[in-house]
Amino acid sequence: MSKTPIKYAQIIKTEAKKLGFDFCGIAKAEFLEEEAPKLEAWLNKHFHGQMSYMSNHFDKRLDPTKLVEGAKSVISLIYNYYPPKKLSEKPEDFKIAKYAYGQDYHFVIKDKLKTLLLLLQEQIGDFEGRAFVDSAPIMERQWARKSGLGWLGKNSLLLNRQMGSFFFLAELIVDLEVAPDPPIVKDYCGTCTRCIEACPTDAIIQPGVVDGSKCISYFTIELKEQIPTEVKGKFENWIFGCDICQDVCPWNRFSKAHQEPAFHPHPDLEEMNKKDWEEITEETFNKVFKKSAIKRTKLSGLKRNIFFQSQ
Repeated sequence: MSKTPIKYAQIIKTEAKKLGFDFCGIAKAEFLEEEAPKLEAWLNKHFHGQMSYMSNHFDKRLDPTKLVEGAKSVISLIYNYYPPKKLSEKPEDFKIAKYAYGQDYHFVIKDKLKTLLLLLQEQIGDFEGRAFVDSAPIMERQWARKSGLGWLGKNSLLLNRQMGSFFFLAELIVDLEVAPDPPIVKDYCGTCTRCIEACPTDAIIQPGVVDGSKCISYFTIELKEQIPTEVKGKFENWIFGCDICQDVCPWNRFSKAHQEPAFHPHPDLEEMNKKDWEEITEETFNKVFKKSAIKRTKLSGLKRNIFFQSQ
């Protein structure tokens, strides 16, 4: 069979599957016209809080050709991180978001993306591309929706009918014309509002619109100063990130345990109780979270989050 955009799509999806990606979708690289006014309105309302990087590179966020010269296709990929078991089952225990149980996903998935790009260049021939894992101004969820991988839930996360939302998104932007997939137009959330009702800080302003500056993940990861007193008592023991809106989502009953060894928690992390967290030392922090996304808060940030809920 001659190499055509349809054949390229088959090759890409086959190789992605071999590397452990659960789903792969393709969209034409073009300006996200529909998203531009939404992004502008969201930024104007300061829903990004102190995440100033969200307001940088406005044009690049909307136009992949500004990230990769001559870009023709955006390849979106899903990688599962749903753990075989939760770290904590006791209501009084401190909780961290499931995506942070194991090694930092940025590095784990970026390596797989680089491998995928090389394999594709070997099979398809000479083309240029760049790999992205939550590391550049890309509207990942919008591209994933555009490429048929799911729809945007009321909590603004991408939802997939086969596996819910406990997964990472990643992209390859390439200057290769690949047959695109049809987007999912239907909203399969229907009248369900469980995520909106469950959010303790009322961060979901309206279906699909989240005030990032009210999100528990924002307070525990992004905010660098003291957490405001008005949200005291609302964190439900989350000290790094938050999974509440995902845990209550009916679509996540389809979540299955990941098969990625790098995402298994450090043995010491599995054993940590509330007292261990409250007494965490620099030595323990460096040992347990050596390759973890939790390093992002530094020990001082983690201690702030713990102290905020212990008082």
